[in-house]
Amino acid sequence: MMRNNILAAVNDGVEAIKKLTEPQSVEFIEAFAQVLADCFQAGRKVLIAGNGGSLCDAAHFAEELTGYFRKPRKALPAIAISEPGHLTCTANDSGFEFVFSRAIEAYGKPGDVFVGLTTSGNSPNIVKAVEVAQNLGLTTVTFLGKSGGKLKGVADLELMIDGFETSDRIQEAHMAAIHIVIEQLEALLFSPYSLMTAGRG
Repeated sequence: MMRNNILAAVNDGVEAIKKLTEPQSVEFIEAFAQVLADCFQAGRKVLIAGNGGSLCDAAHFAEELTGYFRKPRKALPAIAISEPGHLTCTANDSGFEFVFSRAIEAYGKPGDVFVGLTTSGNSPNIVKAVEVAQNLGLTTVTFLGKSGGKLKGVADLELMIDGFETSDRIQEAHMAAIHIVIEQLEALLFSPYSLMTAGRG
């Protein structure tokens, strides 16, 4: 019984990631990699936000850019909005809805990119962050799931992983997409790769 459940879960995960083969997903990955390349070439930065597991994905995304992905190359400026002092101060004084938008007000500049991850598309703090980012002239990118929620069709670019009821399957596909985007970004910016040497943990 457990083995059947395990195999069913693995197959479900595979089906979620297969969503990335759909034309709109491939177009998103291609477009997002180019947006990031243009952003970094212009000396701009990326701000990334999410809640819970999506915040962990945001941090993962940022460290792959500031640190290393597969091969040594120049560090790329990315910030996951996760600093505890900022989050708790803003939540306490204004409300949790504003924890990400307040950081965008602090760090965001025209030409920067804001990436919001929300498997429902309805997280109030991500919705508010996208609104503020757009008002400040940032390019907005969303990673969505289920029906897309309030954010469907709002951002400049969006990835939709629909057809799955639980956030874990959606987040697995989001993370796979993030890795592929970074792979394409590095091909755009660093081909051939730098001769620097470094390890990756």
